[in-house]
Amino acid sequence: MSFKRFAFQPFIYEALAEKNFTEPREVQEKLIPVIKKGRSVVGQSQTGSGKTHTFLLPLMDKINPEKDEVQIVITAPSRELATQIYQAAKQIAQFSSPEIRVTNFVGGTDKQRQLDRLSYQQPHIVIGTPGRILDMMNERALAVHTAFAFVVDEADMTLDMGFLAEVDQIAGRLPEKLQMLVFSATIPEKLRPFLKKYMENPLIEEIKAKAVISESIDNWLVSTKGKNTNALIYDLLTVGHPYLAIVFANTKTRVDEITDYLREQGLKVAKIHGDIQPRERKRVMRQVQNLEYQYVVATDLAARGIDIEGVSHVINAEIPEDLDFFIHRVGRTGRNQLPGTAITLYEPSDEQAINAIEDLGVTFKPKEIKNNEIVDTYDRNRRKKREKSRDELDPTMIGLVKKKKKKIKPGYKKKIQWEIDKSNKAKRKIERRQQTRTARKHKKNSNS
Repeated sequence: MSFKRFAFQPFIYEALAEKNFTEPREVQEKLIPVIKKGRSVVGQSQTGSGKTHTFLLPLMDKINPEKDEVQIVITAPSRELATQIYQAAKQIAQFSSPEIRVTNFVGGTDKQRQLDRLSYQQPHIVIGTPGRILDMMNERALAVHTAFAFVVDEADMTLDMGFLAEVDQIAGRLPEKLQMLVFSATIPEKLRPFLKKYMENPLIEEIKAKAVISESIDNWLVSTKGKNTNALIYDLLTVGHPYLAIVFANTKTRVDEITDYLREQGLKVAKIHGDIQPRERKRVMRQVQNLEYQYVVATDLAARGIDIEGVSHVINAEIPEDLDFFIHRVGRTGRNQLPGTAITLYEPSDEQAINAIEDLGVTFKPKEIKNNEIVDTYDRNRRKKREKSRDELDPTMIGLVKKKKKKIKPGYKKKIQWEIDKSNKAKRKIERRQQTRTARKHKKNSNS
């Protein structure tokens, strides 16, 4: 399958060629034809599935650069995500003639300069965080009433971060005849009233991941029991020789602790979390992209909001409270089918969370560090598995089975076998009786 079948304008194909994009991803294959026809869409797909180009390609194909007006508005819940979309749009726009103007409105940038620019020229594509876009609209500087399309990217994250009210206000000032595209990893119940308010009969498409995490990721589990966790993280980073590693922690405080410890050991470490000033965060991200850092320590802001190329290792210093973030964290590596390693540290109290992650379809390989090497170790469930493999017999039956194994008279052996068979028969009879009762009860309830 080739992008050629979408019949885009030539400049779109030039942009795709520069990126070496030859075949559409599943979400692109399914939704680009629908978006090209002008239908509103709710697209549910995991991070890294290719949804940014799913909406940028068909929408930018429709832009009329001759018109000096806003034609597309795109919101994202974080500065990093907005900047990521902006860079992707700029890469496509550079091949257009006449020029397609793309502007990124995010906090932490020079507001007055943006207002001055808007006073003499409107962009064709508006990308930004909901707060800053709304700010520009309230200043009567940004005129969005001419837009034909509105994209809400990472809608669940927008809701989680409390920005849905701003998105609601932006949507309320856009034309009634509007193509609206909402992309989200999940569709929470609290998001549904917003979708119902602005979207009439949208196509709802869920692109299920073939695997919850990429098949090219090696997924390791390392116990911290009796160990210094910071020292263990240092050992994993230095023994594993990563090309570029991200260490994730749940809180800003924990990120600070890990960063300080690794720096004390002589590692050059970048730190990313919400308390770092936007300008500083932007500078650090640029340095990470330029490979000036080999190690990054971050909160979950980076799991959803930042796309760093070439991440070879991800370390979960602790298991996230929201297990969706486990998938987002691990998804930072193993992208574009490149090999990656995800290492999750756990302690005995994390057993339930690990089981829940395994229920999502994730398979862990137990590992430990021995003699400066990362080696295979025992499966933490080995005892449970042994116990499960035994027949679930009551104590009397276990006694009879043990006796049966001993060298005893043939007649007595036969009697024990009869007892075991009799017991199993009785159990089956009780189970059948219980099933009949349940079926009758269910039938009675459904008729009442």
